[in-house]
Amino acid sequence: MGKSYSIFFKNFFRRETVLRAIKVALVVGPILIIINHHDALLNLEFNDNLYFKCFLTFFVPYCVSAYSSAQAYCAEDLKLSESSE
Repeated sequence: MGKSYSIFFKNFFRRETVLRAIKVALVVGPILIIINHHDALLNLEFNDNLYFKCFLTFFVPYCVSAYSSAQAYCAEDLKLSESSE
């Protein structure tokens, strides 16, 4: 079980995974910020709380994308290891 975690984290921090997750966050993040915080943006009500929420709004799609990519790489690795046996 420990080995599967290390493989997952290796895949989670792969260059391809990180780049893909950044691209997803840069597309999805602003859309979610507009949807969720349009009232504060239109009223120019910028504060630390809004900045933190905006950070999380980028961070969540990043993590979702990186997680799904890492899981896909793990499934691919498992399939390759099973076929070579």
